[in-house]
Parts: sequence; structure tokens; C-alpha cells
Amino acid sequence: MQRCATYANRTPAATERPRDPFAPLWRLRAAVARFEWLGPLLLRLVFGWFWLETGWAKLHNLEFFSQRFVEWGIPFPMLSATASGAVDLVGGALLLLGLGTRLVTIPMIVNMLVALAVVVLPTISTLDEFVELDEVLYVAVLFWLLMAGPGKASLDHAIAGRLRTR
Repeated sequence: MQRCATYANRTPAATERPRDPFAPLWRLRAAVARFEWLGPLLLRLVFGWFWLETGWAKLHNLEFFSQRFVEWGIPFPMLSATASGAVDLVGGALLLLGLGTRLVTIPMIVNMLVALAVVVLPTISTLDEFVELDEVLYVAVLFWLLMAGPGKASLDHAIAGRLRTR
């Protein structure tokens, strides 16, 4: 059986769809999306450990830290140092677990804002100095956790899933 002359003259490229030049990027995006839970988990683990350790240090050197609070003019220095250390310790532990993440970031942000306002900002004179402060980075990360939540690899996510199935 003979083909039609117009069909036989077509090249295979003319009948195929053009190749998507972005296909490798779409495949990469799909591969990365399968592991998107790793970003918030890694952030929480590193950041949580940092705060847990900071709180532990404050509470185990309470005399030293309360004296620093006196130097900075923070009222009720012993109570304030204890509260600050407890927020760091408990907040860090909860961030590690991903439990009560959004709630626990609020006192942690307040703790950092007080540190910024009372201790650090009086020594800063330029925007460049401000954005390079560790405390600003801490507030930004805590704010991101407040807005985005702890991610899928967290107790918050597991509890929410169980509550939805009931």
C-alpha cells in the first residue's frame, strides 16, 4: 500500500511536538519538591539546638547573666535573666520537636526585640550595621517560622493530621 505523497514527504520533526527546552528544569523542580520538607526540618533542628544551648547557658550561669542585665539597665535582672533563659531553653526544645512552633516563636521574637532595643540598637548608626546584626537574622528566621510553620516533618504536622482524620 502506497502512502499519500504529502504524508510521505513530511519529516518526522514536522509531526512531533517541539521539545520543551525547560524540561530538565521541570524535572529538577519536581525532584526538589519531593524533599521540600527537609528545608524547614533542617532550619528547626539547627535553630532549635542553638536556642536550647543558649537557654541552658543562661540558666546555668544565672548570676553572670543577671549581672549583664543590670549593666544593660533591664528591670528585675534576676527574674528577667531567668525568663529570657527559660524562653530560649523551652523554645529551642519545642523548635527541635516542631511542637507548638508558631506559638513558641512569639515570646522568642519578643525576647530578641527587647535585646535589639535595649542592648544593640543604641550602638548602631547605619542601616548596613543593622542588617548585619545576629539578632535581626534571629528575628527574621523566627518570623518565617511563625508565618510558614514547622513543615511536614514536625509534631505539629502529625498532630494536625490526626485531628483532621477524626
